[in-house]
Amino acid sequence: MSATTIQSLTAALGRSQGPTSDFDLNPDTVLAADRRLRPAGVLVPLVMRGGEARVILTMRSSRLKHHPGQIAFPGGKQDEGDADVTAAALREAHEEIGLSPANVEVLGLLSSHETVTGFNVTPVVGRVLAPFTPVPEAGEVAEVFEVPLEHLLTQSRYRIEGRRWRGTRRLYYTVPYGPYYIWGATARMLRVLADVAGHP
Repeated sequence: MSATTIQSLTAALGRSQGPTSDFDLNPDTVLAADRRLRPAGVLVPLVMRGGEARVILTMRSSRLKHHPGQIAFPGGKQDEGDADVTAAALREAHEEIGLSPANVEVLGLLSSHETVTGFNVTPVVGRVLAPFTPVPEAGEVAEVFEVPLEHLLTQSRYRIEGRRWRGTRRLYYTVPYGPYYIWGATARMLRVLADVAGHP
């Protein structure tokens, strides 16, 4: 990833963005005004492979209670010991895929995203500085894989699909890549990245 690419991406992250949610495509959903969201942070790790910028993603273990088998960023809820959501994202990435916080240059943040599970998630975009071999956390991460950044920045790769959820049809974004079905909150946050820094 060249310095020019990093600069342009960093500039794009600074553009005005509004918050998103799992309910963006479902405007009829009624949300409680007094709902309390738990802060969380996820890392969007950018890594260079063979001269190409790629994004590291994980497949959650099928044994997990929440979102088993789904594609996700490394990350999780902010704990009391975390200074902020960025610290939470870096800590969780270290735990889930063995990526040291010292090996990440934080480029900026995407807009926050509200999930159906009651979290207010902040995506933290970071560049992996040195060669890195992921170590999946046993019991939580089934697989670590990479997707070309170019694929995720191309808006035409995104589709809107739907399924039944809690008795109603719920619409959501998808951005499949090979055998990986990237959808829901992860696809919605990536769509924000594509909107601010991508192309049609």
